[in-house]
Amino acid sequence: MFVLIGLCIVFGSILFGYTASGGKIAAIMQFKEFIIIGGCAFGSTIVSSGLKGGIGMLMAPLILLKGNPYTKDKYLELLRAMYELFIIGRKGGLIAMEKHIEEPRESEIFKKFPFFMSQHHALSLFADTMKIVVMGGVSVFDLGEMMDMDLEVQHEESLKLYGILTTVADSMPGFGIVAAVLGVVITMAAIGGPPEVIGEKVGAALVGTFIGILLAYGVYAPMAKAVEAIAKAESAYMACIKCAIVAFARGDSPLICVEFSRRNIEPGVRPGFAELEDNCKGRNKPEAQQAEAA
Repeated sequence: MFVLIGLCIVFGSILFGYTASGGKIAAIMQFKEFIIIGGCAFGSTIVSSGLKGGIGMLMAPLILLKGNPYTKDKYLELLRAMYELFIIGRKGGLIAMEKHIEEPRESEIFKKFPFFMSQHHALSLFADTMKIVVMGGVSVFDLGEMMDMDLEVQHEESLKLYGILTTVADSMPGFGIVAAVLGVVITMAAIGGPPEVIGEKVGAALVGTFIGILLAYGVYAPMAKAVEAIAKAESAYMACIKCAIVAFARGDSPLICVEFSRRNIEPGVRPGFAELEDNCKGRNKPEAQQAEAA
């Protein structure tokens, strides 16, 4: 939502300032310039990152409209999911956890936590690593190192779109110059014609430079930073899983395991300890609160 608001402010302020100074909207609606610049950006992205990268560049605004999904509620859901599985492991032994981690999408525990279930990488990281814990034979240090490698690979994957958008932002001014030069070439062919025609063609050429610079610094560079922020938030979400699993493998109690995980959460969305305890033990549910009041 903030991406949409920000873009509206950028384009709104430009159009307001332009029209307030006597400019005409029709003069900057040079669709051929848009085709040149947009086509160059899309084509160069396909060259560097393949068709998937080109589609990712086009879909980036839609992805960012969803905003950062990793809020406090989502972290509380994650902590509750891990706590419930750790409780099963503590009471029934590691073998009791096996059916939940072998087929996590069929687990009655995980089905109660839809956001965690929707995070494919996070669910796979948790289930696959817990399989190693159940199997045994791996030290806590080696387990942590194994997860660090996984997290690094996942983070690099998440940053691919950021790299694509950054490259496009850096290229846009150059593509704008290309469109402007082509406009000058067309203008040169019209030399000797009526002044108003030449002026119109010069104006169209300058619009190419304007579009390239605007898209670079007003659209793609900010979108790249927004994508990077979401990628970092995803990495932090995954790191919480690592902290909890390492603590469990070390032999800590389930509540201490998720407390280690809670301490890894960014302060802006980190729940308090009491909030964590109430969440894990179900005391924050309306029915639980009514039962305590009775």
